Amino acid sequence: MYIHIPFCKQACYYCDFHFSTSLKNKNELIEALIKEIELRKDELQDQNITTIYFGGGTPSLLSNAELELIITAVYKHYKVIENPEITLEANPDDLSKARIIQLSKSPINRLSIGVQSFFEADLKLMNRAHNANEAKACLEEAVKYFDNISVDLIYGIPGATNAQWIENIETALSYNIPHISCYALTVEPKTALETFIKKGLIKNVDDDLAQEQFHILIEKLETAGFVHYELSNFGKPNFFSKNNSAYWQGKHYIGMGPSAHSFNGKERGWNVRNNSKYIKSIQNNVLPIELETLSQTDRYNEYVMTGLRTIWGVSLLKIENDFGKMYKTYLLQQSQKHINQQLLYIEGDKLLVTKKGKFLSDGIASDLFKLNLS
Repeated sequence: MYIHIPFCKQACYYCDFHFSTSLKNKNELIEALIKEIELRKDELQDQNITTIYFGGGTPSLLSNAELELIITAVYKHYKVIENPEITLEANPDDLSKARIIQLSKSPINRLSIGVQSFFEADLKLMNRAHNANEAKACLEEAVKYFDNISVDLIYGIPGATNAQWIENIETALSYNIPHISCYALTVEPKTALETFIKKGLIKNVDDDLAQEQFHILIEKLETAGFVHYELSNFGKPNFFSKNNSAYWQGKHYIGMGPSAHSFNGKERGWNVRNNSKYIKSIQNNVLPIELETLSQTDRYNEYVMTGLRTIWGVSLLKIENDFGKMYKTYLLQQSQKHINQQLLYIEGDKLLVTKKGKFLSDGIASDLFKLNLS
């Protein structure tokens, strides 16, 4: 289960997720979330909840009492396995020592901390709410109380050198964090970052530099004992994100809160991306969700896209069993040029991306998509 908390202290310049910097309707939104959890209790039928993930926005803006109210509602209305992974996305400025101790006594057993960089210039360029000292102080305390911690870092930041990127990675490693998620800075439409680049106030993102820093990242983290199990994610053995691994392996998930997505294997659903409309709809006992039934081709395309991003790859047997021989033949034909260019390879039953192809995996996947059945 994914739970979207759509509040932030301030807007990061690069972010295009759904959030509000006004907390005025926070109480009503939490009440609506709890009600949505109840209204949708029959959707999962006999399936168990194995992970609960608080994303956002900035879920660490909620108090422990508010988080526990939501978790209690999940346990009340769904079958939850023993010891589920319960993750809280958090910003360093929300994680004082007292708050970390509080959280360690709550049902939350995994922290995903949005550090992004340990350099002040980077944090200012991205308009992050925390500073470098807060990032270091929170990690110093967090590792005393939590075993399962992930840190987010961003590479390809304009003006950030390879040497600074190496220092960012080494600083994160110095805290013995078992999971690191790293993302290339991307210029999303209608974000402040796009506006500043167009006005010439910030240099544009350099794709070649981002690719260099991506390969530095792989080398550094693999040397440190991390498994590069998904394009943007590195974990020590037994510390892969169970929640995110479920998305990439095509498992079912249910999303609560404004803009949250759900998937049951055949249908994809997404909630309205507006806090007021979301609250009003739930108060009227109407789920503010749009549904799309995925065609066989849609499901094939999604499986190829997610599979190629991971160490599990794309199973040729699964393609044949789930979609038919025609799809397997098409996939092998489309893959051949990428195999010749040493971007893809086949090992046993699996189609996988080579180290050389990893940075390009989304583009390679789109080349393997099927557009129609004719």
